[in-house]
Amino acid sequence: MKRLFAVTGVIALLGLSGCQPVASPLMGWLYNDTKYGDMATTATAAPKEGKACASTILGAWATGDASIQAAKAAGGITEVSYVDHTAHSVLGIIAEWCTIVKGK
Repeated sequence: MKRLFAVTGVIALLGLSGCQPVASPLMGWLYNDTKYGDMATTATAAPKEGKACASTILGAWATGDASIQAAKAAGGITEVSYVDHTAHSVLGIIAEWCTIVKGK
C-alpha cells in the first residue's frame, strides 16, 4: 500500500512539473508576471495604445483573441510602431497572455 502511494505521488509530481500554460521569456511555476517587447519598427511617438488578451484555466480551457489585429482594433490603430507582450500566471491554474500595440 505504501508503494502504491509513493508511485501515485511521483506520477502526480511529474504531471505538475510541466505546467505553464502561457508563453513567457521566464518560467515561473508558482507565479509569473512578465512584460517584454517583440518589435519596434519606428522611433516616432505612439499616441494610441490597444490591448488584446487571451486567458486559460489549467491549460485546458483557453479563450480570447490576443492577436495584433485585435489589439489594433481595440486601440483604433492603423500604423503600428510597437508590439509588446505580457504574461501573467498563478500556480499554472489561471494564466493570461496579452498583446499590447502602440501606434497611430
